[in-house]
Amino acid sequence: MNDLELTLARARSRTWASVDLDAVAHNVRAISSLLPGKTAFMAVVKADAYGHGLVPVAEAALAAGASWLGVMTPGEAAELIAAGVRARTLILGPVSDGWLPRVAGSECRLTVGTIPALEALQSLAGGVRHRVHVKVDTGMTRMGVTVEKLVGLLGRVDPSKVEVEGVLTHMACAGALDPAATRAQLAAFERAVVLVRERFPLAIAHAAASAATFAHPEAHLDMVRIGISLYGVAPAPHLNAPALRPAMTLSSRVTRAQRVPAGTPVSYCGTYRTQQATTIATVGLGYADGYPRLLGNAGQMLVGGQRLPVVGRVCMDYTMLDAGGTPVREGDEVIVFGPGLPVDEVADAAGTIPHELFCRLGRRVPRVYLRDGLPVAVAGGEAE
Repeated sequence: MNDLELTLARARSRTWASVDLDAVAHNVRAISSLLPGKTAFMAVVKADAYGHGLVPVAEAALAAGASWLGVMTPGEAAELIAAGVRARTLILGPVSDGWLPRVAGSECRLTVGTIPALEALQSLAGGVRHRVHVKVDTGMTRMGVTVEKLVGLLGRVDPSKVEVEGVLTHMACAGALDPAATRAQLAAFERAVVLVRERFPLAIAHAAASAATFAHPEAHLDMVRIGISLYGVAPAPHLNAPALRPAMTLSSRVTRAQRVPAGTPVSYCGTYRTQQATTIATVGLGYADGYPRLLGNAGQMLVGGQRLPVVGRVCMDYTMLDAGGTPVREGDEVIVFGPGLPVDEVADAAGTIPHELFCRLGRRVPRVYLRDGLPVAVAGGEAE
């Protein structure tokens, strides 16, 4: 057994997430086919690529045609730099002075959305001319300068210290059935783009994340920022998304299968009692691994192709299933979400969205990377 086979065997002993890098590449190409030739593709790989793995996903997306990367923190950008990933990378969140030397002179671009942030950057430029994208708040009410205050911010730009390379906004409800709010935001952003280009004619404009990319072609502009759909999930079922391939399958194993009589309480406080003699299967993942506690008595998992209900409260390290008459044995593989049990469905049962399920996966869950259906690398998890 070689090193990869040994590591893979250890990774698959309890709970693991398989990440299909070919699916990531497919999704880049499928979405790119919808875009005008002038529109660039930013792969949003913040939050450890939505829990899929920052560096492997970034590399797969770039190889498939993405020309930009989007991260939230300078630490994420520094991780890409350290791994040798060379691409235009926009840091969407604030960058403190302590981080500037780590990203200065790299392919990183900074986001600026307030006059104080701009002035702080310019005071710390240290002879480096930073490329920035101006964030405009057109209705999200989260980050960025309002259109009304944009001229004031632009008037403070020192071109010897800052190059305004782009201007961006974020849509608050681009996937909604009623397009009125998004159209209003786009109209406001059009005014902002005019103001920016009066001073910086070459500034690129970008507004569309995954939902707006599919629902509002007029929002494609110079670049789109693809997050959740990079990983194979449509932002909403009614959107005209291309055929996407889910990149992640979350799997676990049955750690115990026990026949119990009717009336047996299961898990903390006995919130579930068996109605008849049955088999209770204990699965080796819990909320410490990222499985929502809200799925107690509400979720399902797949064992041997059969959907089995989650019963009792989800524990920190374990979750129980009522297998009924389905043959279940210790060591059987369990699909938590993946083929046959889409992540959208699991998220809906937990009252959340796939983004959260991906991002909350615990660090003790190893990621197994696949190409052509075969494992090529394992990252994370616990050493044995």
